Amino acid sequence: MESPSVQDILGENAWLYIGATVVVLWFIVWLYRDSLEIEELTDKYVFVTGCDSGFGNLLCKKLDRKGFRVLAGCLTEKGADDLKRSAGPYLKTMSAGAYLKTVLLNVTNQDSVQKAMEFTKNEVGEKGLWGIVNNAGCSLPMGPSEWMRVEDFQNTLKVNLNGMISMTMTFLPLIKKARGRIVNVASVLGRVAANGGGYCISKFAVEAFSDCLRRDINYFGVKVCIIEPGFFRTAVTSLDPLERELHRLWNQLSPDVQASYGDKYLDKYIKVQRLIMNAVCDSDLTKVTSCMEHALTAVHPRSRYSAGWDAKLLWIPLSYMPSCVVDIGLKLVLPRPSKSV
Repeated sequence: MESPSVQDILGENAWLYIGATVVVLWFIVWLYRDSLEIEELTDKYVFVTGCDSGFGNLLCKKLDRKGFRVLAGCLTEKGADDLKRSAGPYLKTMSAGAYLKTVLLNVTNQDSVQKAMEFTKNEVGEKGLWGIVNNAGCSLPMGPSEWMRVEDFQNTLKVNLNGMISMTMTFLPLIKKARGRIVNVASVLGRVAANGGGYCISKFAVEAFSDCLRRDINYFGVKVCIIEPGFFRTAVTSLDPLERELHRLWNQLSPDVQASYGDKYLDKYIKVQRLIMNAVCDSDLTKVTSCMEHALTAVHPRSRYSAGWDAKLLWIPLSYMPSCVVDIGLKLVLPRPSKSV
């Protein structure tokens, strides 16, 4: 007598049950693996760029409270002083070894980057640098592509792309020594090009650079992670500077180009930007800094982190859609030039 088969025991849906069981078991294993954290944080150094405000500022405070030895790169003296003062109360209440230092840093200036690296090298010694978080960035100018001049593109690329590459390559020997982490801040607009200017271009490039780097240096135990925030209320999404830049871009256009868009186009475009920023922007910056923190503390960090519900439910799914779908969606949202065909 033949023994019963899997099909006989489970019925005609046997393979469906088996497949579902495998998926559930895989998800449980993934959750467990994802929850594992490294130990001995207090002897690990992390360098963060763009710490005057926003994500970088908040991340430094969180890492400091967690016990990391934090080195914060600030663009201005005021930003550095404010961060040290705000971190002071945490330093007083924590155990011995709590540590946060600031250094002035302009990521677009190689001399400034080199000085920051020498400062870091003196701090970390033979331990090396456990992590670098390339957070510094700018979004402006942002608007219709035809309104831009070449220097408008270049100004954004200098910070978001060239500055990030300069920091990464200059600090890489220290990271390699510690077999540490490189955390690069991209954006959901590095998946979907929703507007003109250098921002989307730079963030697409951050994605590509990070993917190439991750595959090139994984043999040395170095992990490269990409953070893809959605829309959050930071200086990058502030409406006043955005509207000033749009007016500047409009005023530098020739009369013929202005006429092709129409007198009302600028006002309509600004209204759309206000609607999007007010409706979508999230004020909870911890959704982003928690991703950065996981990338630095997890035994098995993820290659990509999508931060924010708009990233998960709108932008990332949209990035997998056919281009025609994205084109139609943006046409429905953005105003139409008066002389369009």
